[in-house]
Amino acid sequence: MRKGCRTKTVLRWLNHYFVFFLLVAFVITCCTMLFVSTLRDTLGITLTGDNISAAAKLTFWNVALLSFIFTVVDKVRRKVTVERPVKHILNAAEKIVQGDFSVRVDTQRKLTTDDNFNQVIDCFNKMAEELSSVETLRTDFIANVSHEMKTPLAVMQNYGTLLQTPDLSEEKRMEYAKGVADGSRRMAEMMTNILKLNRLENQQIYPQISEFDLGEQLRECLLQFENVWEKAEIEIETDIAEDVKVKADAELLSLVWNNLFSNAFKFTGKGGMVSVSLSTTENHAVVKVKDTGCGMSAEVGAHIFEKFYQGDTSHSAQGNGLGLALVKRVVDIMQGEISVESAVNVGTAFTVKIRRI
Repeated sequence: MRKGCRTKTVLRWLNHYFVFFLLVAFVITCCTMLFVSTLRDTLGITLTGDNISAAAKLTFWNVALLSFIFTVVDKVRRKVTVERPVKHILNAAEKIVQGDFSVRVDTQRKLTTDDNFNQVIDCFNKMAEELSSVETLRTDFIANVSHEMKTPLAVMQNYGTLLQTPDLSEEKRMEYAKGVADGSRRMAEMMTNILKLNRLENQQIYPQISEFDLGEQLRECLLQFENVWEKAEIEIETDIAEDVKVKADAELLSLVWNNLFSNAFKFTGKGGMVSVSLSTTENHAVVKVKDTGCGMSAEVGAHIFEKFYQGDTSHSAQGNGLGLALVKRVVDIMQGEISVESAVNVGTAFTVKIRRI
């Protein structure tokens, strides 16, 4: 294999040499003939066979020497400007094939390399970055799902086994079927949230920025939970300022409000109260979502934005610990701020600041 490569290299070098030889021979021959012809006609010099033979030999060796010099110079030029960047790209590509998506190719100096190679390198690095993000998303998804699916799968398995009990009453059958349905719903929601969160964390997201009325968006999101607060007899209090315009991604921000409202209603008992306010400062729109629910300790509050963390395990069947992690990531993308104040058996208040127009 190595001998064959050497043979190809020698043949390629000889091919380049003969190309330069023919080119230089043609150019020098034409120039020499024009020079001799002009000299003879002008000075009346008569050229003998010996003169022509000596001149031809000298010209031949000059052509051979110049062709060798051009070949060497061209070889060095190609090695520096072509082969070196190509080798870097090929080595990086081989590492990616082996599963190393962290590899990147350094841009080449413009003085020694065609700038087109730098464009190829930029595209290659972007591709490697995207592949790395996809791989991270895949591994995180597998790790998180395998860990978090155990509980709902065990519940569904237990209810499925109970459904096979002979002479099962209609009431019990409906109860167990509901348990299976709730478990499958929770798994579907969990996988959806995992994909959303991992995409926000590991891939470059370009928010679709638009100008909209934040107060109107808050009212629309809050009204989606009307059946929830009516069923739980929760009192709603709103203090939403009018005509507060922001430039942000409306779809991403709706994820923030929906998660905060959902948590507020989930942790607020019957007859409690949830309040939503919107105010402004010089540079920010400030949204505050407050409830009179069970609250949480300072220790729990320090971890609530972590993935899969659930401080109140009594409500674990209603969530998967991804909502607030998703909220935090969206607020970060919007270059906003989020904070939480809470006390056990008193309630919790989330404050979100978004830059306004």
